[in-house]
Amino acid sequence: MNAVAQIFAVITGLVHLAAFVMESLVFRRAHRVFQVRDEHVPAVRMWAFNQGFYNLYFAAAAIIGVILLHTGDVTVGKTLVLFACGSMFLAGVVLFVSDPRRERLSGAIGQGLAPLVVLLASTV
Repeated sequence: MNAVAQIFAVITGLVHLAAFVMESLVFRRAHRVFQVRDEHVPAVRMWAFNQGFYNLYFAAAAIIGVILLHTGDVTVGKTLVLFACGSMFLAGVVLFVSDPRRERLSGAIGQGLAPLVVLLASTV
């Protein structure tokens, strides 16, 4: 796996790690980032908490995959990176398709662009 793919895999992992923090640890303060109104926070909080852990696991897979690439287990490392980034890219597509309003586009791009770079760079 080339350097571009590895760098963007780490960036992707860090973005999803930040999403974990915002969704699972500080959602009451960060809910406006997700365009959740104050009165809806109690109803959405458990969903966000759970979703944050999905982001944590995908972030871990991408970052651990890059570490494994450098510690000798190239096949497992590449598999983890490609699975995590493929899943994150497709989740960004689903986010956009489920609500294609212009203000949601930035979230879909934020979630899916870096993983797409990983997938494309891995094919070269």
